[in-house]
Amino acid sequence: MSENNRAQFRPDDHPNDHFLLTSIVGSYPKPKWLNRVSDLADDPDSKFDEDHLHEAHDDACRAIVDEHERAGLDTVSDGEMRRNEMVEFFADRIDGYEFNGPVKVWGHNYFDKPSVVDDVEYDESWLVDEFEFTQSAAAKPVKVPITGPYTLASWSFNEAYDDDAELSYALADLVNEEIEALVEAGACYIQIDEPALATTPDDHAIVGECLERIVAGVPDEVRIGLHVCYGDYSRIYPELLEYPIDEFDVELCNGDYEQIDVFTDPEFTTDLALGVVDVHTTEVETVEEIKENIREGFKVVPPENLTVSPDCGVKLLPREVAYQKIENMVTATREIEAELDAGEIDLGPEVSAD
Repeated sequence: MSENNRAQFRPDDHPNDHFLLTSIVGSYPKPKWLNRVSDLADDPDSKFDEDHLHEAHDDACRAIVDEHERAGLDTVSDGEMRRNEMVEFFADRIDGYEFNGPVKVWGHNYFDKPSVVDDVEYDESWLVDEFEFTQSAAAKPVKVPITGPYTLASWSFNEAYDDDAELSYALADLVNEEIEALVEAGACYIQIDEPALATTPDDHAIVGECLERIVAGVPDEVRIGLHVCYGDYSRIYPELLEYPIDEFDVELCNGDYEQIDVFTDPEFTTDLALGVVDVHTTEVETVEEIKENIREGFKVVPPENLTVSPDCGVKLLPREVAYQKIENMVTATREIEAELDAGEIDLGPEVSAD
């Protein structure tokens, strides 16, 4: 992958010599009215139809893009306003999947776990319409999150393929087709979400092969990130350094950075996207607290290779809390950049700034 494709996200009027890319992982709290109108669209006795729901999704997208840009993020998204759940959304759009009702996953939580009953095939694009609308609403570059093939396979019932590896590879080829369509539409920043890898880390080689298939033919200027939340990262490091990605996005704030040293030996050789606010608590971190968290990233990579983000998607937080966390995150990042410019941050012997 290209070493310089992050430069395209630096604003022309950036206030500091240093630049730490700020981004969001994916999901964002939906406006309460959007959940209400979604229920109305499902009600056969309601006059609220699919066209009305589509308009509501458009309005929600505009609102969330505006929030991201007001918070100062360098790359934005629509907060996945049109998506219900990270596997269901894609399974509903892939030929070969079917749904048989919700299954109990833990406690009193249920998941509409799909089944793969036939060969998976790519028909119409899953995300191009979503991306094009978001891009039209945004003044900043748009990041596109896609649930990865390994998670799509692992979190489904496999009734058609010999094993989950074979299913994962077939799905990876479809993800590659979707990314090619997104790139043709103008997408330049794509994040592959593979939370299942953290629960089955022995399959890191399968994920690596999936990623090779995913990026085949994708131009170097398109930034490819991989997000893996929670888990014991030492079980996939340093193997993940062989993945064909531009950045690896990790959830470490929630664990007070106890695993940060995992990525220091051997040397981390890709960009690090570091979670610096905890998405599991409604307590809003102060700017000073977030600055300390950002400095944890300098133990692994120099500033020019660090991306700053929340730990994970923020959809379960109250909307005002999510906004304040992100706004403080951006403020902290810009202050860290200014301190780097002034030579006020000692990066230590192993990490140096340009």
